[in-house]
Amino acid sequence: MSKHGKVLVAMSGGVDSSVAALMLHEEGYEVIGVTMKTWDYADASGGKRITGCCDLDSISDARNMAVSRGFHHIILDIREEFGEHIIGNFTTEYMAGRTPNPCVLCNTFIKWEALLKRADMMDCPIIATGHYAKVRQENERWVVSRGLDATKDQSYVLWGLDQVNLARTRFPIGGFTKARIREMAVESGFPELAKKSESYEICFIPDNDYRGFLKRKEPEATKRLQHGVLVATDGAVLGEHDGYPFFTIGQRKGLGIATGQPLYVTDIDPSTNVVTLGRKEDLDKQSMWVRQPKFQKLPSLQGEVEAVTKIRYKDKGTPSTLRMDGERVRVDFHAKVAGIAPGQSAVFYEGDDVLGGGFIDRGTP
Repeated sequence: MSKHGKVLVAMSGGVDSSVAALMLHEEGYEVIGVTMKTWDYADASGGKRITGCCDLDSISDARNMAVSRGFHHIILDIREEFGEHIIGNFTTEYMAGRTPNPCVLCNTFIKWEALLKRADMMDCPIIATGHYAKVRQENERWVVSRGLDATKDQSYVLWGLDQVNLARTRFPIGGFTKARIREMAVESGFPELAKKSESYEICFIPDNDYRGFLKRKEPEATKRLQHGVLVATDGAVLGEHDGYPFFTIGQRKGLGIATGQPLYVTDIDPSTNVVTLGRKEDLDKQSMWVRQPKFQKLPSLQGEVEAVTKIRYKDKGTPSTLRMDGERVRVDFHAKVAGIAPGQSAVFYEGDDVLGGGFIDRGTP
């Protein structure tokens, strides 16, 4: 009989989730490890060598570690849901001229739901993951906050988790640095885990070539978009391109033209297949719209709220004022921000706590 009951732990095969499982096992929980099979490796790789998280080797590594410590391990096939909601959204967003956030969607709308569904089936009251983040209850609200290791903090991708999900979630490694987690893997007898390299690619695009992926997934649509127009901010035609889905806001390299000065993608118009290029300062904006907002620390957004807003994962954040305007949040930054990309997540912080977040929308207030 375990001391603390059952916990379902998401295990990717990497050092973070493995150490999270080991920590809970040593604390006296009955750990059940689950590794999710999210995609068809051969189809997504385009024939190239597969590396990174979620591959077959990682699934095997997770199972072997669990078996070696005597706790149960299962493989959960969520390829259908993943393909429909994550890969489908990824292609839809790029074809709409936006830059998607597949990791946010996967964490919020696929993995947590799949984990909790399986946890209910196995009588596990809580689930745990290897995210570098923290969760606590305050004023009857469950709140996500930054992990101790600022260089690895993953609170940004967790803004979409609702109160029901957060109440049943634990992040065992959130109070540790990555270096310490690697040390713990060695101390626990798994030095090979400590040596595992990080994967920064999108899991279903292991070669990091999203343009090639789009061409394979949407061959007819991408062919029709060839010979689009590149224009300057004043409307002057600068050249042609192979389709607006192959560009992102702020992109500087791979524009296909030489002008003698650095140019950046400042706007993408899917209705006309026109991509606008400008100077670096043309990327600067001081306000934006955020659609489909969700809040964690706050039950809702009332009046004006001061927050630090991050517009991408590695963004340090910028002080801003938030207020609801219809069904969207208007964000007014206290300083100009460069490279606001529709489709990316905007996450609002109060200190280390996540207030909430949403998806950056088109247009400027």
